[in-house]
Amino acid sequence: MSTQNSQRADAGMAAFERTTSRWGRLTMLAGLALSLAGPVYLVAFAGLDLGAARIWIAFIAVAAVFGVFWILEPLTYFPILGSAAMYQAFMVGNISNKLLPAVIVAQSSVGARPGTRRGDLTAVMAICGAATVHLASLLVCVGLLGTWLMSVLPAELIEVSRLYILPAVMGAVLVQCVATMRQVRPTVIAVTGALVIQFVLVPLVPGLDMFATALCVVATMLLAWYLRDRRVVHRVPGASDTMTNETAHDSHDTRDTTPPKESR
Repeated sequence: MSTQNSQRADAGMAAFERTTSRWGRLTMLAGLALSLAGPVYLVAFAGLDLGAARIWIAFIAVAAVFGVFWILEPLTYFPILGSAAMYQAFMVGNISNKLLPAVIVAQSSVGARPGTRRGDLTAVMAICGAATVHLASLLVCVGLLGTWLMSVLPAELIEVSRLYILPAVMGAVLVQCVATMRQVRPTVIAVTGALVIQFVLVPLVPGLDMFATALCVVATMLLAWYLRDRRVVHRVPGASDTMTNETAHDSHDTRDTTPPKESR
């Protein structure tokens, strides 16, 4: 019975991933077309004096600074979000300071490990909830009450919120992530690498200031892989929770659990 339930769950998850991948690509392409429609209209029909050379120069200047994040951000977020939530996250935006904290807290609350089927589904629902709350708060606090709130709040309070809200959110996310993952060695490597890059490497080479985050991510990935505990065998991401629980209870069982050919 457990094998049949696992097979049905795997088939359902495969269908879910096919659907989200198809519609995710379509919505991403639609978002790309809409985001480019405005600039293309201004360049083509608004009479702006912008030649192709100036546009390419501006693109190269932006790519030189932020291009590394186009590769590192998907690689960094995917293990936590999963494929379906990745489409959501990049369509909604504010991943690191809004969506990722929501996903980590949600996964920790329900006991779902990142990279598992339950973790991926939790990430999808967490992003839906975060986006809904964000849009509702924007409608009320900005759309309806924005001007009034800005006139009532003291300027000192607004300045303090700009300086400290984001570090407070990121600090809470860091602690939550460490408590959820419970991976001491990668945590020590990440913190040590970040401190060395931020307080040693960047002061020595100021030109690396814009790439400090990217260097931290790459260095942490490489060092964590090279210094990993090779005695630990990690299970395949996406394995069913049923099989995970059975493995946890019967970790020393050496019986052949391969299903018969008729049930494959």
